[in-house]
Amino acid sequence: MKKQAPYLRLKYLAALLLLSAVGSSAYAFCGFYVAKADASLYNEASQVVLVRHDDKTVISMMNDYKGELKEFAMVIPVPEVLQEGQINVGTRKLFSRIDSFTAPRLVEYFDEDPCKPRIMYEAMRSAGVGAGVPKGAPMAKRKRGVTVEAEYTIGEYDIVILSATESQGLEEWLIENGYNIPKGAKKALAPYIKQDLKFFVAKVNLKEQLKTGLNYLRPLQFAFSSEKFVLPIRLGMINAKGPQELLLYVITKDGRVETTNYPTKKLPSNMDLPPYIKDEFASFYKDMFSEQVKKEGMKTVFTEYFWDMGWCDPCAANPLSPEELRKLGVFWLNEQSNKPGFRAPRGGQAVNAVVTRLHLRYTNETFPEDLVFQETKDKQNFQGRYVLRHPWTGSRDSCEAAGRYFDNLVNRQEKEAQQLANLTGWSIKDIREKIGMKAKPDKPKSAWWKSLWDK
Repeated sequence: MKKQAPYLRLKYLAALLLLSAVGSSAYAFCGFYVAKADASLYNEASQVVLVRHDDKTVISMMNDYKGELKEFAMVIPVPEVLQEGQINVGTRKLFSRIDSFTAPRLVEYFDEDPCKPRIMYEAMRSAGVGAGVPKGAPMAKRKRGVTVEAEYTIGEYDIVILSATESQGLEEWLIENGYNIPKGAKKALAPYIKQDLKFFVAKVNLKEQLKTGLNYLRPLQFAFSSEKFVLPIRLGMINAKGPQELLLYVITKDGRVETTNYPTKKLPSNMDLPPYIKDEFASFYKDMFSEQVKKEGMKTVFTEYFWDMGWCDPCAANPLSPEELRKLGVFWLNEQSNKPGFRAPRGGQAVNAVVTRLHLRYTNETFPEDLVFQETKDKQNFQGRYVLRHPWTGSRDSCEAAGRYFDNLVNRQEKEAQQLANLTGWSIKDIREKIGMKAKPDKPKSAWWKSLWDK
């Protein structure tokens, strides 16, 4: 078992037309991609990109911070004293890219003319580390059991690496040195001090931030080695107002990633839904996720995507380029593809990396422990994918097959309505009305008694 660390947010849009064989069971991963559900749907969504292989970890995170920049403070447990070269300020675009690539998606099909059936459709498949500047005003190197192990200014951030022997002293040191952390943080800090972890502490250097010309904070990235594959989430809940959303993108070399100390379940997928959902996909996805959290309990981590990063089908966004993956910290890139005889994934490029997208909604009570992960041997592709099948618009009288088609369509629409209601908790009556389904008339009761006393 292995472990790791931290946070992010984003937005993006793309589309790709795909066709494939459409037999009775051959439409698993294809269709016209029409919509996606990315992190922009959530106002309070944190995001983390975590790259992991052997004992090496690279974390990229961008806090969804709202407020005065001078009030910003970030405290993250790390297993070692990070050197200046292990820390970098990244770009926001990379998080939008990986979020869009892995987002749950909506695809659509159009029923063919039952009077002119085709045997099958033609199959097609579309296929730097920043330099730091020493801080000006030196801090107290040791006070209340707190030791400043290192300090840098990297980009718009002033960063210190601390060690501590007791949580009360660490809390007081942070407050006295201008870090705006919530009162009572010592309770959350204590377990990490007992594990002899160090603390990566960042705040905004307003002068350097002004130079960037940006109205948001760029993501922080850092690399380290550790046998533990864990993401510390407890510090992020100290001042949380209600349940938090966390979207985590874990890039590994081989298999799907899951948690070992909480249930990991795949989001319901590959279901036919009423076509009107095309205009309500955002609402559908949010309510569907909430309904799954309600059914499984707020102690479950949901898998929304697992795929090779060299290709996709259907694509909610183009795969990340090798350059983009390297900037996210995929340090082993091309290590395998440079070997003789290596074959690239079908329809894609040889990146020998896979991504698992995990989504959880949590509180301090429902997730009392940090997330512990393992890379499994599972390599079966999976995506949150929902299907719209638009009915044929012809007439029932066009041919004999058309009559049978419309008879079957009524049953199909009812099944789609039931699936949508079960996934979201929406009213089945409202769904049927939006589909335009006509209520079936009650069968007239038989007047069986009429002839009983005929004379």
